[in-house]
Amino acid sequence: MNTFIQSLTPGLFWDVAQDTIDPTTHRRFVIERVLTRGEISDLRAIIAYYSIPVITSEAQQMRSLDPVTLAFAACLGNVPQSTFRCYTPKQ
Repeated sequence: MNTFIQSLTPGLFWDVAQDTIDPTTHRRFVIERVLTRGEISDLRAIIAYYSIPVITSEAQQMRSLDPVTLAFAACLGNVPQSTFRCYTPKQ
């Protein structure tokens, strides 16, 4: 198993076998889990592993993020929320 995945909170990947997660191939999956369910230590770990521009780029391609996570990801990457795929203005 990858040591990077082992360093993250085990409860993040409760529904998949952790030894099957490749941090390169499943980058968006790992980033989404940490952004939506992770702890601050998990966030620090993905920033160190992937970098903020990569995290922002992957988050912009995600189909769904809750409003708080969307706002956080936009702030983290210093980009407008409207650049995210999941962004839809409320009517």
